[in-house]
Amino acid sequence: MAIADLTTEQRNPASIHIDTMTTPEIVALINHEDAKIAPEIAKEEAHIAAAIDEASQRYNRGGRLIYAGAGTSGRLGVLDAAELVPTYGIPPERAVGLIAGGMSAMFKSVEGAEDSAELAEHDLKQLNLNANDTVIGIAASGRTPYAIGALTYAQQTHALAVSVTCVADSELATHADIAIAPVVGPEVITGSTRMKAGTAQKMVLNMLSTGVMIRAGKVFGNLMIDVLPTNAKLVDRAERIIVETTGVTKSHAASLLKAAAHKVPVAIVMAKTGMDTASATQVLAAHDGVVSAVLTAWEAEHGQQS
Repeated sequence: MAIADLTTEQRNPASIHIDTMTTPEIVALINHEDAKIAPEIAKEEAHIAAAIDEASQRYNRGGRLIYAGAGTSGRLGVLDAAELVPTYGIPPERAVGLIAGGMSAMFKSVEGAEDSAELAEHDLKQLNLNANDTVIGIAASGRTPYAIGALTYAQQTHALAVSVTCVADSELATHADIAIAPVVGPEVITGSTRMKAGTAQKMVLNMLSTGVMIRAGKVFGNLMIDVLPTNAKLVDRAERIIVETTGVTKSHAASLLKAAAHKVPVAIVMAKTGMDTASATQVLAAHDGVVSAVLTAWEAEHGQQS
């Protein structure tokens, strides 16, 4: 399909005269168009869920989430990868964002980088891609060579290949094991895919990575229990999580967090079971870091409510 024929490149009839609209009219129009995004993502829920399940299996075997894209799509992938580290306390090497042209392309376009499938293969080889990894190729148009090259190499190495696009039946999807494609329609500003397409991609990536983190035991109830307390705000959040999940006082939570070397799941297990730091750490490791599994086993063994 020619670029001019792509949904993401079409002119939106609702905004043809946007340059003569009042500011309130512009805001209302953009908001109205954005309201079309969630219903389109809803159509892709089954594909998103399948991607979470498949990626989770690999991640829990020690694999990585690797995002690959160019321009806005690449930046969104880098953002999602970067935010997983402080949010869920994972090592930075477990979530990697690749953008065509390297990190300098986050701030300034790198000529020709997105047109190179070979560059994507090179970048993935540098990471020693393997079958436990998941590669998420992101491209609003579904035809960016860098993203296509990434998924092509992912399939060659038996890594999971997931495509996230905003057009139906894209070329990128043909290189994916699981294709996700919310078709959000023409942009308010023609071809400006940082708008509806970018928002749709961000929402899909949120679902994918959050689902994988939940399946990896990074969430207890609906709380982020592996948060890295790297500043005062996050230390306070960590203490509040311990309070909410165990019922201890704030001061006791602070003591537990310190004793647990600022590892919230360890502190929760200590509070719930009375274990010391070493024992709580050991039993968590035996249950793949899943707090609810530890507490279920503890309750079964000791006959007490966790």
